[in-house]
Amino acid sequence: MNALLDRYGALLGEVDAWFRSCLEQHPDLIACRNGCSECCRGLFDITLLDAFYLKRGFELLSVPRKTELVMEADRRLLLLSHENAAFVEPWLLNGIPEDDWDALMPEEDETPCLLLSEAGGCLVYDHRPMTCRLNGIPLIDVSGEELFDEWCTLNFTEEDPRHCADLRFGFTELFAQEQLLFRELVRLLAGSVRNEIDLFIPAAVVLDCEKVVAAIAALGF
Repeated sequence: MNALLDRYGALLGEVDAWFRSCLEQHPDLIACRNGCSECCRGLFDITLLDAFYLKRGFELLSVPRKTELVMEADRRLLLLSHENAAFVEPWLLNGIPEDDWDALMPEEDETPCLLLSEAGGCLVYDHRPMTCRLNGIPLIDVSGEELFDEWCTLNFTEEDPRHCADLRFGFTELFAQEQLLFRELVRLLAGSVRNEIDLFIPAAVVLDCEKVVAAIAALGF
C-alpha cells in the first residue's frame, strides 16, 4: 500500500510542477496560491485513491487536531445520511444512485472544507486530492483537446487562457496513469477490479480500510 501511495504522490508531484510552471509563465493572470481558499467550499467527490493519500497526510496532524476533525467529520456525514438514508458508513457515494449525488453536494453550499484551517490554508496541503491541485486553470491536453474548459473567475480576468499554449499538459496520459493506480489499489484491497469508487473529504478523514473493503464486496459495483 505505501509503495503504491508513494507512486501516486509522485504523479501528484507532476501536477504540482505543471501548476508551478503556469504560475511562473503567468504570475499576473493566476491568483491561485497556497492560502487562497475561494474554491475550498462545499462538498465534491474524490476517488478512493485520493482518500487514502489524504488520510496519510491527516495522520501527520497532532492528536488534538485529529480528534477535533474526526468529530466534525462524523457530524457532517451523519447530517448527510439524514438527507439520503442509503448514504451510510463507510460513506461510499457509489452505494447510492448517481442521480442522488448532486443533492448531497449542492452548488450553492459555501460550507468551508473540513480541512481548511482558521488561517485559510489546507491542513493537509501536501496530501490534498488531485482535483484540488487542478482547480483554477482549464485542463487542455497537449493534443489540444479541452478536457475541462472552465477556470476560476479570479484567474485570467483579461485574457482567455485557452489561447495560452504554455498552459497545456499531458492530462490524458496523467489520468490514464491515475486510473491504473486506482485499479491497482482496489485490486490490492479487495482482489477485484473497479473503475470508480468515490467519497467526500469528511469520509476520507474517518476512512476505515476494512469497512471499505467489506462495502466494495457487498455492493458489487
